[in-house]
Amino acid sequence: MYRKNTDKDFVGAALTAALGAGIVTSFAISQGQHPLVALGITGIATLFAVVCHSADLI
Repeated sequence: MYRKNTDKDFVGAALTAALGAGIVTSFAISQGQHPLVALGITGIATLFAVVCHSADLI
């Protein structure tokens, strides 16, 4: 009935996820969190979003 999105754009998904997580990261750093911890959280969130996108969960 409908056509699934067969061509996956991993770069677009990664950039969108990194941008969203980066906003939260910049807020966390401004509140006093260590920058490396905040960047690690951003990386994990980006990786999780790309995996979910590749598995068609989102």
